[in-house]
Amino acid sequence: MSNIDPFAAISDPNRRFLLEQLRRAPKTVNELAETLPISRPAVSQHLKALLDSNLVSVTSEGTRRIYAVNNRGFDRLNLWLDQFWV
Repeated sequence: MSNIDPFAAISDPNRRFLLEQLRRAPKTVNELAETLPISRPAVSQHLKALLDSNLVSVTSEGTRRIYAVNNRGFDRLNLWLDQFWV
């Protein structure tokens, strides 16, 4: 797994939208693709970037892959941002 800068990952508006959807509840790629005007493969590529930056996690249930927000990845962002409010 590569380690993409999480700030670079969230710079894309489609990825931010995916994170907002996943904040509400874990979802499959197909469920997420229904909410965006981009192709399913494009959604998968955006999810890979979010996975590589540790902002989402994925679990398998049979043939389905369920994506969810990874709180640990956001902890890293929060630590960096918190230094500006000290």
